[in-house]
Amino acid sequence: MVRATDHPSPNHGPRPDGAAIDMLVLHYTGMTSAAAALERLRDPAAKVSAHYLIDEDGAVLRLVDETRRAWHAGVARWRGQTDINDRSIGIELVNPGHEHGYRPFPEAQMAALTALSRGIVARHPIPARNVVGHGDIAPDRKQDPGELFDWRRLADAGVGLWPDAREGDIDQIPAMLRRHGYDTAAGGALTAFQRHFRPTRCDGVGDRDCARRLAGLMTMID
Repeated sequence: MVRATDHPSPNHGPRPDGAAIDMLVLHYTGMTSAAAALERLRDPAAKVSAHYLIDEDGAVLRLVDETRRAWHAGVARWRGQTDINDRSIGIELVNPGHEHGYRPFPEAQMAALTALSRGIVARHPIPARNVVGHGDIAPDRKQDPGELFDWRRLADAGVGLWPDAREGDIDQIPAMLRRHGYDTAAGGALTAFQRHFRPTRCDGVGDRDCARRLAGLMTMID
């Protein structure tokens, strides 16, 4: 059980009647401090929020109840769906991001996120392929949580996917990206995939390694 302290944000609304919560979206704050991020996420004028904020020391702050619609995804698409806020839980991780000195996510923060995420996917019908980063669903606008985030650790804990490489065809990379859920009309889709599943080189070039990792993912999805 994760202990979270309540810091309510006014920035939320009702979910549509009957909407299933079937996505978990991870973000970094991209701001210079945790205090600045919390202030923005609770500022009515900013019109942004998330359900949870996790500080680098592992402290978990609950901003919006999971039953409510937080405002974290913006213009986004995943598996052909654009109503991401309606159907998702959003978690913000305190990290300055690429604009303010991007750095690895500390152990305490990752441990808290793992525990919180495991509870969320146990409470809601969230398939593993729908555990995504903001960069996955908005690849031409966002890159968080970025290439330093340990997606494999989260998958090993039962949250999300991490594929074993298989033989794959480079020519099939766009089709495999689409099948997994990426909007390939977005120019940054392949780079977003690399940040998530091949973080050692995020150059937007579809090579054999990308094809092999995508082929592995194809064996793990419907």
